[in-house]
Amino acid sequence: MKSKLSSLGGLVYSTEAGRMCPACRQPVAQCICKQAVVPAGDGTVRVSRETKGRGGKAVTLVKGLALDATGLTALGKQLKAACGTGGTVKDGVIEIQGDHVDKVMTALQAASYKVKRAGG
Repeated sequence: MKSKLSSLGGLVYSTEAGRMCPACRQPVAQCICKQAVVPAGDGTVRVSRETKGRGGKAVTLVKGLALDATGLTALGKQLKAACGTGGTVKDGVIEIQGDHVDKVMTALQAASYKVKRAGG
Protein backbone atom coordinates (compact mmCIF):
# COMPACT_ATOMS: atom_id res chain seq x y z
CA MET A 1 0.00 0.00 0.00
CA LYS A 2 2.80 2.46 0.79
CA SER A 3 4.34 1.98 -2.63
CA LYS A 4 1.12 3.10 -4.35
CA LEU A 5 0.84 6.29 -2.23
CA SER A 6 4.47 7.21 -2.72
CA SER A 7 4.02 6.95 -6.50
CA LEU A 8 1.48 9.81 -6.33
CA GLY A 9 4.26 12.27 -5.66
CA GLY A 10 3.70 13.48 -2.11
CA LEU A 11 0.75 15.39 -0.71
CA VAL A 12 -2.60 13.96 -1.74
CA TYR A 13 -5.10 16.10 0.21
CA SER A 14 -4.84 19.08 2.50
CA THR A 15 -7.30 21.54 4.04
CA GLU A 16 -4.58 24.02 4.98
CA ALA A 17 -5.15 26.52 2.15
CA GLY A 18 -8.90 25.98 1.63
CA ARG A 19 -10.37 25.72 -1.86
CA MET A 20 -7.88 25.43 -4.68
CA CYS A 21 -8.22 26.59 -8.28
CA PRO A 22 -8.20 23.50 -10.53
CA ALA A 23 -6.37 25.29 -13.36
CA CYS A 24 -3.44 27.02 -11.61
CA ARG A 25 -3.48 24.96 -8.39
CA GLN A 26 -3.29 28.09 -6.22
CA PRO A 27 -5.67 28.99 -3.38
CA VAL A 28 -8.81 30.63 -4.81
CA ALA A 29 -7.96 33.95 -3.12
CA GLN A 30 -4.58 34.00 -4.93
CA CYS A 31 -5.76 32.55 -8.26
CA ILE A 32 -3.88 33.93 -11.26
CA CYS A 33 -6.16 32.43 -13.93
CA LYS A 34 -8.88 35.07 -13.83
CA GLN A 35 -6.56 38.08 -13.85
CA ALA A 36 -7.11 40.29 -16.84
CA VAL A 37 -4.38 40.03 -19.43
CA VAL A 38 -4.02 43.17 -21.50
CA PRO A 39 -2.88 42.24 -25.00
CA ALA A 40 0.28 43.92 -26.17
CA GLY A 41 -0.24 45.51 -29.55
CA ASP A 42 1.67 47.80 -31.86
CA GLY A 43 -0.46 50.78 -30.84
CA THR A 44 -2.55 50.78 -34.00
CA VAL A 45 -6.26 49.99 -33.93
CA ARG A 46 -7.43 48.17 -37.05
CA VAL A 47 -11.00 48.55 -38.29
CA SER A 48 -12.29 46.15 -40.95
CA ARG A 49 -15.52 44.93 -42.52
CA GLU A 50 -16.32 41.22 -42.69
CA THR A 51 -19.14 39.15 -44.18
CA LYS A 52 -17.60 35.68 -44.16
CA GLY A 53 -19.63 33.11 -42.22
CA ARG A 54 -22.41 35.57 -41.40
CA GLY A 55 -24.96 34.83 -44.10
CA GLY A 56 -23.82 37.77 -46.24
CA LYS A 57 -24.46 40.31 -43.51
CA ALA A 58 -21.69 42.84 -42.90
CA VAL A 59 -20.02 43.29 -39.52
CA THR A 60 -17.48 45.95 -38.58
CA LEU A 61 -14.55 44.55 -36.55
CA VAL A 62 -12.29 46.61 -34.27
CA LYS A 63 -9.00 44.85 -33.40
CA GLY A 64 -5.76 45.80 -31.70
CA LEU A 65 -7.08 47.73 -28.71
CA ALA A 66 -4.79 47.46 -25.68
CA LEU A 67 -7.66 47.42 -23.15
CA ASP A 68 -8.86 44.93 -20.58
CA ALA A 69 -12.29 43.28 -20.79
CA THR A 70 -14.15 46.05 -18.96
CA GLY A 71 -12.51 48.74 -21.07
CA LEU A 72 -13.39 46.90 -24.28
CA THR A 73 -17.00 46.53 -23.14
CA ALA A 74 -17.27 50.24 -22.33
CA LEU A 75 -15.71 51.29 -25.65
CA GLY A 76 -17.92 48.82 -27.50
CA LYS A 77 -20.98 50.37 -25.88
CA GLN A 78 -19.87 53.85 -26.99
CA LEU A 79 -19.24 52.67 -30.56
CA LYS A 80 -22.61 50.92 -30.74
CA ALA A 81 -24.32 54.11 -29.57
CA ALA A 82 -22.39 56.20 -32.11
CA CYS A 83 -23.47 53.88 -34.94
CA GLY A 84 -27.00 53.34 -33.65
CA THR A 85 -26.77 49.58 -33.91
CA GLY A 86 -26.01 46.44 -31.91
CA GLY A 87 -22.81 44.54 -31.40
CA THR A 88 -20.69 42.53 -29.00
CA VAL A 89 -17.18 41.98 -27.67
CA LYS A 90 -15.66 38.56 -28.34
CA ASP A 91 -12.08 37.46 -27.69
CA GLY A 92 -10.72 41.00 -27.52
CA VAL A 93 -12.46 42.08 -30.75
CA ILE A 94 -15.35 44.54 -30.86
CA GLU A 95 -18.00 43.54 -33.42
CA ILE A 96 -20.46 46.19 -34.61
CA GLN A 97 -23.44 45.04 -36.70
CA GLY A 98 -23.51 46.56 -40.16
CA ASP A 99 -21.03 48.38 -42.38
CA HIS A 100 -19.99 51.30 -40.14
CA VAL A 101 -16.25 51.44 -40.80
CA ASP A 102 -16.14 55.20 -41.43
CA LYS A 103 -18.24 56.07 -38.35
CA VAL A 104 -16.17 53.79 -36.13
CA MET A 105 -12.90 55.22 -37.45
CA THR A 106 -13.98 58.82 -36.80
CA ALA A 107 -15.23 57.93 -33.30
CA LEU A 108 -11.92 56.22 -32.45
CA GLN A 109 -9.87 59.09 -33.87
CA ALA A 110 -11.91 61.51 -31.75
CA ALA A 111 -10.97 59.35 -28.74
CA SER A 112 -7.29 59.83 -29.72
CA TYR A 113 -6.58 56.33 -31.02
CA LYS A 114 -4.25 55.70 -33.96
CA VAL A 115 -6.60 54.03 -36.47
CA LYS A 116 -6.02 52.14 -39.71
CA ARG A 117 -8.49 50.63 -42.12
CA ALA A 118 -7.75 46.94 -42.59
CA GLY A 119 -8.94 44.61 -45.31
CA GLY A 120 -10.42 45.58 -48.66
